[in-house]
Amino acid sequence: MSGKIKSGLFAGAISGIALGFLLKGIEAVTGKLVYTLLLNIDFVPVIGQINWPEWIEFGFHLFISLIIGVVYSIGSSRYFFHQRKAQAIFAFVLTLPTVFLYFPLTYLAIKPTPGLWDFTAISYWTLGHLIYAAILFGAYKGKHNFD
Repeated sequence: MSGKIKSGLFAGAISGIALGFLLKGIEAVTGKLVYTLLLNIDFVPVIGQINWPEWIEFGFHLFISLIIGVVYSIGSSRYFFHQRKAQAIFAFVLTLPTVFLYFPLTYLAIKPTPGLWDFTAISYWTLGHLIYAAILFGAYKGKHNFD
């Protein structure tokens, strides 16, 4: 497996796990269903009809994070090689669309999730994804410091 893919898988796994635990903690403390929203797939045809255990739903989330990590790694190494500031910006730009996923995911959800215009939940979701981007960059950078 190429080094770019390994680095991306590493960064995607670390940042995805961190986001999941962060939003799970926020949900546990505040009652805002941001972790539920992160894992929710009930609106997806066929697979949404299955009552998956939490660890499998988390696996779906992690799979998407791994893809983001690989895209980030390939993009960083191809376009921003040895440009740490540009790599950090790229992590935030790549993560930005996930912030806006709050709206369609909330709108399409069948089971209870935060309100579509719940500013507090949107803030937690946004904060979590900004932290995700920072960890994506840090895990990628850290992986390269140890190679």
